[in-house]
Amino acid sequence: MRKISLVLFFLFAGGFVLDAAVKHPAKDQRQDAQGEAEQKMMDFSLCGYTQKGKKSWEVKGNSADIFSDIVRLTSVTADVYGEEENINLVSDKGTYDKSSGKMHLEDNVVITTQSGGKLTTDSLDWDRASQKVTSDDRVHIEKENITAIAKGLEGEPNLKKVYLKKDVQVEIKEKAQLLDVPKDSQEQKNKQPTVITCDGPLEIDYDKEIATFNNNVKADQGEQGQMYADKMEAYFDFKNKKILRIRSIGNVKIVKGDNTSYSEEAIYSAADKKMTLTGRPRLVIYSEDKLIDAPSGN
Repeated sequence: MRKISLVLFFLFAGGFVLDAAVKHPAKDQRQDAQGEAEQKMMDFSLCGYTQKGKKSWEVKGNSADIFSDIVRLTSVTADVYGEEENINLVSDKGTYDKSSGKMHLEDNVVITTQSGGKLTTDSLDWDRASQKVTSDDRVHIEKENITAIAKGLEGEPNLKKVYLKKDVQVEIKEKAQLLDVPKDSQEQKNKQPTVITCDGPLEIDYDKEIATFNNNVKADQGEQGQMYADKMEAYFDFKNKKILRIRSIGNVKIVKGDNTSYSEEAIYSAADKKMTLTGRPRLVIYSEDKLIDAPSGN
């Protein structure tokens, strides 16, 4: 099969098609009225350019069935060339809507960013004009020292800002856990991963280094204790791979061993390992003889 190259030029701001050219069109012309492709092409390439002539994105496929408004692709590879970093999207198949500039990817969908972020899912929609990606399927994201799993996603293709819809589970590893340290060493035992779950949504802003968990939130640090709240804000230092502080809001409960604390708000500072409780704090201490229920502050 001859290689087919279809190049579309777009206005950078509005995203409208200015011109299109097909080189060496395939001879397989079919009737769209019968639900079949008007053209069948191999080694398909679709590109977009800015007003200054700089390539802004490119989509390739092993084959393409071209209809009046829709292009169906197999073995899709899409590259987005950003000012800060480039992004690669791949999938087994996809559909490109020529009128809207939107692409739907299916089966073994993977986004990889130049800075090391990775997202995998079963299906994904990419809106080229708004530079947003969305999915209603289960998503798995690895970026910096955070691994997140959830059902449903809205976000930027570079994964710098993501909104995970529901059934969220996040594992946060700190620097010692990312080094080549024996798993049974004391350093590893003292640095257990922090696992935070919530009903959702979860918003992660990697530029601002903050993650906001909502609804039925639980932070679990194994033997170091568990924290429950309606809402939880985690602040990070991504450069040094560590949590700076965690702010818990609403119906806060902290369990450490046999002792349980309650409050309306709690702030944990990682620097001094200090927990500050405010809003009717109460501490319940268990002893072999009896339970001691005592107030612990304002």
